[in-house]
Amino acid sequence: MIRRALVAAALATTALVALPAGPAQARACPLGYACKSTYYSDNSYTQVVGVFGGTCDGSAYNWGVKTVYQDYVETPCE
Repeated sequence: MIRRALVAAALATTALVALPAGPAQARACPLGYACKSTYYSDNSYTQVVGVFGGTCDGSAYNWGVKTVYQDYVETPCE
């Protein structure tokens, strides 16, 4: 009985560790900044597949898809 519980716990832990990570979530842009998250197809960071951002006037823009390969930039508004 205990052996079954230990095996089940080990399998559950292994399944959680082996699951692939989902797409990165965009960070919240702080007040007084323009922010842009650029997403790439892979870890070479050469092919852009999506851009999500916010401007100083509070408007947002986006296109493409989010991936785990992200570059995030905050620029102070003037």
